[in-house]
Amino acid sequence: MAEKRNTVTEQAQTGGLGGLQALIERAGDKKRGNAPVEQWNPDYCGELDMVIKGDGTWFYMGTPIGRQRLVDLFATVLRKDEDGETYLVTPVERIKIQVEDAHFIAVEMNAKGEGDDQVLTFRTNVGDVVEAGPDHPLRFVTAEENDGIKPYLSVRGRLEALLARPVMYELISYGEEIELDGRKMFGVRSKGAVFPIMRSDELNKLSQ
Repeated sequence: MAEKRNTVTEQAQTGGLGGLQALIERAGDKKRGNAPVEQWNPDYCGELDMVIKGDGTWFYMGTPIGRQRLVDLFATVLRKDEDGETYLVTPVERIKIQVEDAHFIAVEMNAKGEGDDQVLTFRTNVGDVVEAGPDHPLRFVTAEENDGIKPYLSVRGRLEALLARPVMYELISYGEEIELDGRKMFGVRSKGAVFPIMRSDELNKLSQ
């Protein structure tokens, strides 16, 4: 088994982007949608020198992957497992890659309706269209950068998208003061779910 793992990883590393694309094409292409990676249980085949940077750019062996179609293909077979690691998964291979922050970037947002009927829809940099709600929650992390907030959207499985800064500001414009567990929170609604961003007093400090 070790020989198989080394061979597959070595072929991917030395075969260039063409070799990597061959791995993806064994699972289908973007036109068919995202692959059913959660249903596959292939052998682990090693680690690839591939990194998804914090700004959403994909790098292979230290070089940005300039072909968006190829990045889109990789995204269809991306999976984050319970071990916290992220893999490219096909029916016959599972190859680990590195992720600096989120797997995707949410680059566009649309709001429809009001109150409990409001629906917030996001588009990612790899073409996923996701409606925030109970099945695709938003979460907010306190951070020194990004004006103190880093918002993430659950896309599929354990994969998340970081909201780009302009999208974050647009999201906050739809925020409202919400009573939650006896506390006044500033948050947003989508598909009947409430997502607290921060306490109202913290928002006041941030805006000063």
